[in-house]
Parts: sequence; structure tokens; C-alpha cells
Amino acid sequence: MNLLNQCCLDNPTWHALTSRQSDLAQGSSLALRYRPDVAPFAAVKNTTQVAFDELMTLIPDGAYALMQTLAPLPPMNGVHTDRLFSFYQMVDVGEVGEVGDVDDIDDDRENGVVRLSASDVSDMVGLAERTQPGPFSKRTIATGHYFGVRDGEHLIAMAGERMRMDGYVEISAVCVDERYRGKGLARHLMNALRREIRARGDVPFLHVRDDNTSAMALYEQLGFETRQTFLLNRVTRPQLY
Repeated sequence: MNLLNQCCLDNPTWHALTSRQSDLAQGSSLALRYRPDVAPFAAVKNTTQVAFDELMTLIPDGAYALMQTLAPLPPMNGVHTDRLFSFYQMVDVGEVGEVGDVDDIDDDRENGVVRLSASDVSDMVGLAERTQPGPFSKRTIATGHYFGVRDGEHLIAMAGERMRMDGYVEISAVCVDERYRGKGLARHLMNALRREIRARGDVPFLHVRDDNTSAMALYEQLGFETRQTFLLNRVTRPQLY
């Protein structure tokens, strides 16, 4: 697969919030964050004190934002940082069948894959709370398209789009209820998303903790290749008394 310029993937939050998801952004020319009810992620254009001062204006006293960085954050005045864990960024270079292939669409329907909407949000939040795929709230669905699988009235699996920038779309919130694992549901959901993202002319990518070997094995089988290693940092604005 002929990939586009990948430099934007080194700071995906920034490039998402300065392009296709600017409507979800709060901030300035140096620091941006997703609206707090959508996602906790933030980014700075550079690691200067001025940029971090701008970021701190976006975080209420005693609250925090999450930042993914290629290197440890430098010491900053008035900022408390915690390095949470490291994770991989993987880019989709595999085959997923012809876009719009009727057999693939029928396969999705046969496996119960449906498009999720605002009416499904309560069930989506509940599934995320049970499976812990990462931050997910009532407004996270605003970041993109989501697919799910139900057993009767119960949502048992889902996956969707989070960061979207020019040329690339992140697959996120891939989760399956513990009682339904081992049935290939995550694979079916991801392939449905991959086809939709490719049909729009974009390249799928994702992030996965470096200790989540089972998820990494699935993503590699689907054709994702590790591109970069990141650190996840929690940046906290001290509580003022």
C-alpha cells in the first residue's frame, strides 16, 4: 500500500484537531485539546514553556489531560506530569478485499455488524466500562463512525473511529464483552471499519498498549504494521486553594 506522508502521525491529536476535527477542539495556535466531554486527549505544537502555559489554560484546576509523546516530557513550571505506559502505533498496510465487495457486506450482516448511533450511546458507555478499551464517554461518538454487534438487546462488541486527520483515521474502542470473546467479533468489526475508511480514501491506523500481546497478534494478522512507539502522559494542573 502506498502510504501518504506519515509525519502527521507523530502528533496525531494535534493534526486531528487542526484539520478534520477542528469542530471538537478547544485551544489556541500552540495548544489544543478535545472538548472534555468528547475525549481527554490534548497536544501542543511544540514543547516550549509558552505552549504548556497555553495548555494549562485549557485544564481546570485539579483536572488533567492525556498526551501521547515520542519522548519523555521536559520539566515544565506549574505542570505535574505522570508517565502512564508506552504503546505502539500501527498502520494498516494489509488487504481487506475490494471496497464495497458484496460478499464482505453480506458477511458483516451475517455476523450481526450494525452501525451505532446516538440512541446506542448508553449501551456503548456500559460496554466500555465493562471492558476498559480506553477513555470513552457519552460524547465520544462525535469523533466518527461506530459499528457494533448485539445479542438480542445487549451490545456485546463495538469498534469505531477516534482521531481523524487528512489522509488517516484511527480505529479505536475495539472491545468485546468477556462472555463473547473468541468468536471473531473484533475481526469482523475492524474489517467493516477498514472497508469504510478505505472507501473514503483514508488509511486506518490504531494504538495498542505494548503489553497487549493478544490484540497486537490480531492486528498483525489483519495487516497492521508497527510504525512508532509512544508514551502516554497524564498532565495535571495543580489544584489551587
